[in-house]
Amino acid sequence: MPRILVVPVGSTPDVAPLHALADVEVRGPEDAGLPDALARADGLVAWDGVHPALERAWALADPRRLRWVHTSSAGPDRLLFPALRAHPCVLTCSRGVLDTDIAEYVLAGVLAVLKDLPGTVRRQTEHRWEHRTTRSLAGTRALVVGAGSIGTRVGQVFAALGVAVDGVVRTPRPATAPFGGLFGPGDLARVAGDYDHLLVTAPLSEATRGLVDHRVVDALRPGAVVVNVGRGPVVDEDALLRALRAGRLGGVVLDVWTREPLPAGSPWWDEPGAVVSPHLAGDAAGFRERLEALLHEQVRRFVTRAELLHVVDKEHGYAITPTVSA
Repeated sequence: MPRILVVPVGSTPDVAPLHALADVEVRGPEDAGLPDALARADGLVAWDGVHPALERAWALADPRRLRWVHTSSAGPDRLLFPALRAHPCVLTCSRGVLDTDIAEYVLAGVLAVLKDLPGTVRRQTEHRWEHRTTRSLAGTRALVVGAGSIGTRVGQVFAALGVAVDGVVRTPRPATAPFGGLFGPGDLARVAGDYDHLLVTAPLSEATRGLVDHRVVDALRPGAVVVNVGRGPVVDEDALLRALRAGRLGGVVLDVWTREPLPAGSPWWDEPGAVVSPHLAGDAAGFRERLEALLHEQVRRFVTRAELLHVVDKEHGYAITPTVSA
């Protein structure tokens, strides 16, 4: 039976169903036996995070034996250290599992800003009745930066509520629903000012790092809402904060950060125009079970040499289709 090594960081998956398919071994990242276990592994599962110990042990990953690596994350960037990129193993991710929950979170964030729910909560704590008008979502325009699996689901949700949605993709192509148009990264600063909402769902790669920079932020129209559920380093947080404090933005919702956890001294915690959340957009009830169901299916496919799901282009850092055989 193939030997599958599971390395849990934040939590441990239920591996009991996997024992009928493979010889499964669970080793924590601080386990002294991790390097030897990696040397014996045919497949590797990095679960709920990536620990530096895995990269340190990678020299023992046998390129003639280790054929497959899987991450429980939808974005594989944390696993793409140089030695793994160069290794001949196939890398897969958990693309698609969290799409709807993340899209709901993006919608909730935009609506919270437009309907001033944070302001309502503040007034409630002060026992203050203060009538005011809010803003509408229907009839607005949104630009989704990263029109992949998650970005497409975000676009579908917003389009269903009367928002005109366009997207930004690595390589421009003819648009299909829900997108009215698709732009390349080089177009972002030029077109950003045409939208009421900038919704960032892009994975982190060398191409997307700093993609939403000060030029993009400065180009946004007055009152624009910015949401980031992709990866923190995709967005220039300092430029966003300056624009928000200058009164040029309608509000900012950040679920991912350049540094996580967000330091207690960060100015974002006390910024009234911002919604700060701790990387939880996709973590709705039942998400762990869905991730484990995908893991079970991936192990079954690996053992039977069927096509693996959500294979990652290790050079560019995102899942590709079609799948490839293990």
